[in-house]
Amino acid sequence: MKIGRETTPKTAICTSNEHTIVVRGQDLCQDLIGQTSFTDYFLLLLTGKQPTDAARKVVDATLVSIAEHGFVPSVQASRMTYAAAPDALQGAVAAGILGCGPVILGASETAGKMFVRIRERMNDGTSLDDAALAEVQALRAERQPIPGYGHPLHKSRDPRVDALFKVAREAGANLDFIATAEAVERAIPQVISKELKLNVSAAIPAVLLGVDFPVSALRGIPILARTASLIAHLSEEAEQPSGFALSYQATQNLDYTGETPDGYTA
Repeated sequence: MKIGRETTPKTAICTSNEHTIVVRGQDLCQDLIGQTSFTDYFLLLLTGKQPTDAARKVVDATLVSIAEHGFVPSVQASRMTYAAAPDALQGAVAAGILGCGPVILGASETAGKMFVRIRERMNDGTSLDDAALAEVQALRAERQPIPGYGHPLHKSRDPRVDALFKVAREAGANLDFIATAEAVERAIPQVISKELKLNVSAAIPAVLLGVDFPVSALRGIPILARTASLIAHLSEEAEQPSGFALSYQATQNLDYTGETPDGYTA
């Protein structure tokens, strides 16, 4: 049964013959291995073009900023999975990535799409501040969270925000989306009567969109970055196990709220 318009699979990313592997038009062995960094190669794979110096610096900075964040839920899931199946590193890494959604790791994509909508609101001459306010009001009316704002620990702005903004400015990136992110920060108190400061999940798309990073791939940055961190955690887990300890700690702090049969005692 045919689904969709295409009948022949197509790719512009890679092909090969007996002697040559071609990636985005270049000879992998002659032109790329030992000649390019992983960040440059990632951007070549993604866009088909050699990155600008600004794009390289900004993407590098975002990957470093989001890779590691302690025993967050994705790391706990990964380490507990590895504890149960130490023969399947790939399964443990996958366990840590599968929860990438609008709350954990995926907020950068949602924030980036919000920034794009705000810029589109400006097409009819609306000012940046008015467009940001309208977007925040629309999200509030729909009972949607404002992605990339507020942090349980960093109340007066996530320190990674200014670090990323500094990299973008010094690299010569387009700063329009940084201005957009800051306009949202100004608009929030007008709508919800309290401040929610930028966090790293909003800073990442603000700088990436300024170097023409594809909106459709924004979620890939935290996925790629966190994969590196998960491998480090799993290497540590192999030598210094914490997976079962995490499970034990969870049961120690567990309150059962269901019914019990007559005579049952905890």
